[in-house]
Amino acid sequence: MPTPEDPAPGTTFAHDDQLPKVPLPTLEESCALFLEWCRPLLTDAERAATEAEVAAFRAPEGPGPVLHAALAAYDALPTTHSWLDTFWPYRYLGRRDRIALNANFFFLFRDEDPAAPGSDPQLDRAAGLIMGALHHKRLLDEERLAPVVQRGRPQSMDQHRYLFSTTRIPGTDQDTVRAPYSAEWPGPSRARHIVVFFHGRMFRLDVLAPDGTPYGLDDLRTALDAVRKAGADPAEPGTSVGHLTTLARAAWAEVRADLRTDPGNAAALDTVETALFCVCLEDFAPDGIQEACDELLYGDRGNRWFDKAVSFVVFADGRAGINIEHCELDGTTVLAFVDGLLATTPEDHARRAGARTQGPPEPSPLPFTTDDATRARIRAAADAFTAYGAATATRTVAFDDFGADTAKALGVSPDAFVQLAYQLAHRRAKGHLGATYESIATRQWRRGRTEAMRVVTEEIRHFVAAMEDPAAAPATRRAAARAAAAAHVTRAKECQAGRAPEQHLWELELIQRRRGQELGLPDRPALYRSPGWLTMRDDYLSTSSAPSTHIQYFGFGSTSSRCIGVAYVLLPDRFHLYLSTPEAVAGPMHTFAAELRRAVAELRELLGEG
Repeated sequence: MPTPEDPAPGTTFAHDDQLPKVPLPTLEESCALFLEWCRPLLTDAERAATEAEVAAFRAPEGPGPVLHAALAAYDALPTTHSWLDTFWPYRYLGRRDRIALNANFFFLFRDEDPAAPGSDPQLDRAAGLIMGALHHKRLLDEERLAPVVQRGRPQSMDQHRYLFSTTRIPGTDQDTVRAPYSAEWPGPSRARHIVVFFHGRMFRLDVLAPDGTPYGLDDLRTALDAVRKAGADPAEPGTSVGHLTTLARAAWAEVRADLRTDPGNAAALDTVETALFCVCLEDFAPDGIQEACDELLYGDRGNRWFDKAVSFVVFADGRAGINIEHCELDGTTVLAFVDGLLATTPEDHARRAGARTQGPPEPSPLPFTTDDATRARIRAAADAFTAYGAATATRTVAFDDFGADTAKALGVSPDAFVQLAYQLAHRRAKGHLGATYESIATRQWRRGRTEAMRVVTEEIRHFVAAMEDPAAAPATRRAAARAAAAAHVTRAKECQAGRAPEQHLWELELIQRRRGQELGLPDRPALYRSPGWLTMRDDYLSTSSAPSTHIQYFGFGSTSSRCIGVAYVLLPDRFHLYLSTPEAVAGPMHTFAAELRRAVAELRELLGEG
């Protein structure tokens, strides 16, 4: 029965089929916007060369009209939800390097109140997260999860279908996704189990009774304690198959195919891949926030399955977070999930989910049979990923005296304020501006995900130049800052409205790769070798925000050998960042962090004066 707390059945996806399709830009519009977007990063010669390539690309006899016509025809098909339907699988499932650290992202949850004397904070936290997830699943299965509406516009709820029993499957050329709500697996997942990791050992644990009723909190605590006791001895080196999920995708696909030739291994893989989610119990408490974040991003020890859509990580002291496989889930969906988990108590989740004490479920070990060659591959994967993590520099930065309300009081969009600070800090840290990516949510469209926004505008270039000019008067700098902030807001709104060139032009490039011979375009268009295209997409900063009071930090790995990943939580009263970059260029990242403090202080003073 529906309650005031939970909507009536059938409401979760009620708006999805009625959402408008993502608008397909015209070729002329995307070419013009592309030139505008890359212009601030180019020399005069580079700009002229790029303009010539754009003109040749969009000319009536050029490749652009042919490729765009093919995309428009695809978009017009009745089976097409979005002209990006083919783009997204290529972008996420087509990457061939490792996804651990490179693609997965994490949230560090807020800390809970101190545990009661005699209780076990790890068991309490893990059982509470499991219960909250089961309540969320029940709402989702019965379509009683309230749809998200922002500024009066319903948002796509489609990604919620991928929260449970979803696993990325490695492939030689492109990965696939094993998930419910699919032709192979219609409707919601009916799996009743999760996979729990401890000391590199894996255990199947039923969390739903045969009739679908969740086990009670005490049952779950007892079962999780049984996992810890059964896994008290760490797994032998070379036996923790989870290490293999850190491999590059084709290499992992090869080993997975070998594993599946053994019926027992195939059954174990099936158990992992159909599990509702993973819970990773750690036997230590991280030494502060920084280590907790690093462990959530790339902690391993065979205690992860990075292909799993959702993995909760719970440390010995009860601190917890989540690691997310990105191919079907974006930050906004996961934030809504996390907010639902943490906005109420485990006891309330249990009541609303209909949980009851049934006697603790018994965990079952998930053994894999491995030969010497496979064990060697597992050890090599573990060693390589440990080295890869060590070659990644990270840093947390906390502003506890600045937040979104501060920026608003200064008459500036909070996101624009921090982006201006990022650009000024980057210029001072590295001596120049660089291409900056910002993710813009577009879930108001049918199966909408994100749009790629490029942050550096002409106005931002003028603002940074004014701030670095000793002769510039405060009024000049202030006017430049406000103009840059206004331009940032305008561009963000254009991206939300579907007016952005990068993904459109990228998909045209991919159409040429897939269908070039058929379309009479066997050669890659020269546009995609132009200075503008190469420079605009060469990230120096990759930024994304996750505003939620239920998380402390959000993070992901950098996207290139010289990029600084900037994941930030900007709330009314505070501003927290997690930075990442290759260790070889760690120095500039730490300088960027120091310069960011200086930039924020200068902007606050500057804008507060006028």
